[in-house]
Amino acid sequence: MAETVQRNARKTRVGTVVSDKMDKSIVVRVDRTMKHALYLKTIRTFSKLYAHDEKNDAHVGDKVRVMESRRLSKNKHWRLIEVIERAK
Repeated sequence: MAETVQRNARKTRVGTVVSDKMDKSIVVRVDRTMKHALYLKTIRTFSKLYAHDEKNDAHVGDKVRVMESRRLSKNKHWRLIEVIERAK
């Protein structure tokens, strides 16, 4: 009897592609806002995520959705789900 194991939900992020120069890889900038711990001023900050793009589909300026996955290389542990909006 095979039991079905429930897997935890994986993180997804929406961001903008800032580099597509690597083969089958993109760099996605994810912007977010946060309050400063002491001064309570709203600060805009960002993270850069390295994502796997199997078909080399995304290009610089595209808005994309990425999903967390197993580690694929030293920096890469996200993968491209979809291109939401193409760059103008």
